[in-house]
Amino acid sequence: MLDGLVLLGHSFAGFMAVKPILYTLGATLIGVLVGCMPGLSATLCIALLTTLTIKLPPNDAILILICAYVGTIYGGSRTAILLNIPGTAANAAACLDGYALAQKGQAGRAMGIATTGSVVGSLFGVICLALLTPTLGEVALSFGAFEFFWLALFGVLMSGSIAGTDPLKGWMMGLLGLFATLVGQDGIHAHDRFTLGWPELSGGITLIPALVGAFGFCEILTVLSEPMKKALVNSVDSVLPRIADVFKYWKTILRSGVIGVYVGILPGVGEDMAAWSSYAAARRASKEKELYGKGSIEGLMAAETGDNASIPGGIIPALALAIPGSAPSAVLMAAMIIHGVQPGPMLMVTHPQFVYDVVAMTTLATLGMLFYGLFLVRPLLAVIRIPRSIIMPVIFVLCTVGAFAIASRVFDIWLMLAIGIACFVLRKCNYPIAPFVLGLVLGDILDKSLRRGLQITNGDLTPFFTRPVSALLAAITLFTLAMYIPPVNRAVRGVWASALAAIRGILAK
Repeated sequence: MLDGLVLLGHSFAGFMAVKPILYTLGATLIGVLVGCMPGLSATLCIALLTTLTIKLPPNDAILILICAYVGTIYGGSRTAILLNIPGTAANAAACLDGYALAQKGQAGRAMGIATTGSVVGSLFGVICLALLTPTLGEVALSFGAFEFFWLALFGVLMSGSIAGTDPLKGWMMGLLGLFATLVGQDGIHAHDRFTLGWPELSGGITLIPALVGAFGFCEILTVLSEPMKKALVNSVDSVLPRIADVFKYWKTILRSGVIGVYVGILPGVGEDMAAWSSYAAARRASKEKELYGKGSIEGLMAAETGDNASIPGGIIPALALAIPGSAPSAVLMAAMIIHGVQPGPMLMVTHPQFVYDVVAMTTLATLGMLFYGLFLVRPLLAVIRIPRSIIMPVIFVLCTVGAFAIASRVFDIWLMLAIGIACFVLRKCNYPIAPFVLGLVLGDILDKSLRRGLQITNGDLTPFFTRPVSALLAAITLFTLAMYIPPVNRAVRGVWASALAAIRGILAK
């Protein structure tokens, strides 16, 4: 514990300089601006900034990316409140009560509540990040190829089953991402796989061009294909948070923080599910249920606390297990790898200081978010009025430069365009894109873990099911899959209801 506090102190001391503070303010501002532009996402922002910060020192680059990540999720609440359009998917739950408050002339108060919930939720997540990451990393040191295979498979399964309304479509997109990672030379024998005779594909589908295409060019096409809405920005009341709101709903804030971190840790679930889960839990426990959807302070507070708490929550498994909790944290993890930091169980052995550096970075990002939330609300609202005809060409140029910058190959630009168009068509057919990205990131871990495990056992699959931790992970994965079979689901729910009734009967006696 004391060693951790010393390392954390060193991390904060290292960032208390002019350059890190300027990076914090600049990157958080970029994130807030991207969040204020309906249709753009945190994943797009991080992917583009990864290409632009490739030459910076690792700590500076990761600081910029984390600040942009936090800023984007927070900035999306602005359009949710003023346009009834979530700036990012994570802010969809904030539309229900935020826009209703704005229509009542309380847009400023709504933004103050969103700021309060975002800051408190993020700080709660930072505390969990500092406490849970080292512990989880130590536990994961006992993991081998067998356990990481099931972890990666569970991540894709979870992302596919929770993202969107059709589990089958989610799983199909996850499997498509897994297949994309198999293109190119395999990591053990260097044999070409699925290259179709194209030498450019021998190196595989590069992660950054694929991510920029899926969440950059695809976003551009999606935004341009949808009509615009006019913002309610004519009059904004005071944006200063009311202390009375914080104390009145402290139970809601605490509950939403716990839910946000928990959902963030689950592989592939993401900030949007954290916001909806927090909102639903707050509504069930609320004494003001009739206000929800009509301008509930509590509902807006719960949604914004939950989605921001899930940001550090999603970073926890990315650092400790190399299993990202969401699509943005997947890109963030890829950026860490590009900068020479390999997340996973060995991180606490090889780079223990880096974990606490990330804690300090996330704290600085939260403070930057608080600064902009309190003092620059009205100037930032101007970005909502910028025509898409100006914003979208700029984003397209950044996508093109970002795809080209990693390896200086024109082929990567074509790859980015092809993946972007394909993802746009799939999105219009209601296929979720997040499982595809998680499949891309986790596919390499799954492929190598499976092949290494088979090499260790000379092709014997038994250890995948007989080692204690591996057997537990396999059981959880297979049980989760079985729950989507209607007869199994009904049977399990029936057994669970009977067990609860029996427990109530015993307690009643």
